[in-house]
Amino acid sequence: MTTGVALALALVLVMTLGPHKDQESLPDSGPLPMAPRLPAPKDAGPTPTVPAPTAEQVAKQPWMHKLGPGEKPPQFVLFSFDGAVSKQHWDKVLPIAKEKKAHVTGLLSGVYMLAEQDNLLYQPPAGLKRGVSDISFGGTKQDITSRIGYLNQVIDDGHELGTHYNGHFCSGGTQPSVDKWDNAAWSQELDQFKQIVDKARAAGFKLADGAVRGGRTPCLEGNWDQAFPAMAAHGLVYDTSKVALGVQWPSVQNGLYEFPMPEVRVPALGKQVVMMDFNLWYSLNGAKEEPQRAPEFSQIVFDTYKSVHQAALNGNRAPLVIGNHFNEWNGSAFSNAMEQFLGYVCDKPETVCATYTEVIQWMQLQDPAVLDQFRRLPAARN
Repeated sequence: MTTGVALALALVLVMTLGPHKDQESLPDSGPLPMAPRLPAPKDAGPTPTVPAPTAEQVAKQPWMHKLGPGEKPPQFVLFSFDGAVSKQHWDKVLPIAKEKKAHVTGLLSGVYMLAEQDNLLYQPPAGLKRGVSDISFGGTKQDITSRIGYLNQVIDDGHELGTHYNGHFCSGGTQPSVDKWDNAAWSQELDQFKQIVDKARAAGFKLADGAVRGGRTPCLEGNWDQAFPAMAAHGLVYDTSKVALGVQWPSVQNGLYEFPMPEVRVPALGKQVVMMDFNLWYSLNGAKEEPQRAPEFSQIVFDTYKSVHQAALNGNRAPLVIGNHFNEWNGSAFSNAMEQFLGYVCDKPETVCATYTEVIQWMQLQDPAVLDQFRRLPAARN
């Protein structure tokens, strides 16, 4: 597939998935189908830290301890959702997570916490016009009030909210896109995210100051040597945007933990794909709407998730990132597969479905030399 086709497809998605009457079901556009595996920044930087687990947390999470000699790490599974504001999807995810004692991470698009009439409060960086967003805004003021209510339930249930930044300016849409942003542009975008969240907090949003510790960039794009230092300077401790071949342990890059998206084999297709819902959809039928094939696609994606989990569990035990959007693409085939896998995997032996912060807390308890040994293990390949 040529770059031109990829960019055209991304632009089509931005337009066709633009403002909907039901703002709560609005998904972000997906990443480019063939997201590049870019080299790590040259400078590892200091290892970031998060608050240590509380005594109550440790009591509820017996896996939250330093490994003994010869003890294997848990097989962490990190469910993460870009956009993260759809009530209809949270209403499905939260009961499954509660039953399975799982925690997940929503990566919040800041503009979804601004009412359409307040769009001019958002000033995008890099010379972009005030009030512009490639994924619209959050609907009415009543929509925002409702959204604060159900996202507070997400927080109360112990799940994490990170950032998906704001206007979602990918290379197929409004220019200059995030892959061209410099450090100052990323800093401005993070400042804008904080201002939007602060405004929502004043209206009752329970997302504590400092609770946003990481995120995923729009379309997995960015100049990391520019982006990562800005993120670290704004208090972020992890990113989960880059792509790695197979499942690999997070490493520190420019002062952030990078939890890479794995590129894996789809057994039904016999080819490698970045394991995110949109990328999987593109690999299946070019991201065309064929809802009659939803059961087939759901089964293929569910089987892929299972095979990758088994490879990691039997291999290097690196945290497995499940990247998803709250969407109804192709008859909800990909959301259905994610929900099925959430219910399937989270109470499997030696498996823990956790947030990024919880995994970092666990890593902080370990001997750094042991973590280095894990990072030197071959990537888990299904």
